[in-house]
Amino acid sequence: MLEVEICQIKMKNPTALAAGVLGSTSASLNWAARSGAGAVVTKSFGLEPNKGYSNPTTVEVEGGIINAIGLSNPGVEIFKEELKKLEGNVPQIASIYGSTPEDFSQIASQVDNLVDALELNVSCPHAMEGCGAAIGQDPNLTTQIVKIVKKTVKSPVIVKLTPNVTDIVEIARAAESAGADALTLINSLGPGMRFDLETANPLLSNRFGGMSGPAIKPVALRCVYQVSQEVALPLMGVGGIMDYRDVVEFLYAGASCVQVGTAVMYHGLDVFRKITSGLEKFMIRKGYQQVEEMVGLAHQK
Repeated sequence: MLEVEICQIKMKNPTALAAGVLGSTSASLNWAARSGAGAVVTKSFGLEPNKGYSNPTTVEVEGGIINAIGLSNPGVEIFKEELKKLEGNVPQIASIYGSTPEDFSQIASQVDNLVDALELNVSCPHAMEGCGAAIGQDPNLTTQIVKIVKKTVKSPVIVKLTPNVTDIVEIARAAESAGADALTLINSLGPGMRFDLETANPLLSNRFGGMSGPAIKPVALRCVYQVSQEVALPLMGVGGIMDYRDVVEFLYAGASCVQVGTAVMYHGLDVFRKITSGLEKFMIRKGYQQVEEMVGLAHQK
């Protein structure tokens, strides 16, 4: 009942661990898989090790969190060793980032045979200079990156888009025309910030960070809804998903499956089984036999 397929990747349910959450090691990714996630996405990694920003990197706000980790990671050479230790009981997606199309291509070529798909992070709002949303806000550069990666790998290529643009549909179309196999919508919103009342200092060491959590869900839903009307690619919805009701809304908006991030920080990895249990009960009550029956339902009204 809960099985879905995206880019010829079969998932036992429509939930995946989102990039950046417990995705730095094979142990944590395997733990998420055993806890009920239908797929797992690694933390974003690049060519070389990156320390990211110094602490504090995360601050809670009403309706979610703001984080500025700065894409900290050990680099592709070390990350490859973690990928080799994945158990493989659910689809595994590598989230990669770079400063140039060549960076993306080089990383992709090294991990192509170790994962089921690649997610191109062109959308992080708190990345170091030259990475993240600075790329994903440029349709021409997005096109170049997708094209070169598609020429390099055999695995499906998923492009993660930023909401911090004037027109997300324009970027989605660019990714589609370049040959992307699917899109992930959205990365965190922002950048935003908070201050310490006693010192007047920003609470984050980087001052600014990307916001995630329930407060951004309406924006994510709007992005999925708009993009699903204009492109034919399957969509992975992400942004503020806490329970099965949120999943249903993303499906109605046009997503084929979802990624769960902040909810894991709030409720632990048990959240995957809670979500899928609630979703299955909802489907039985409504008479749905397959998840895909709900995908894009809002567009049929």
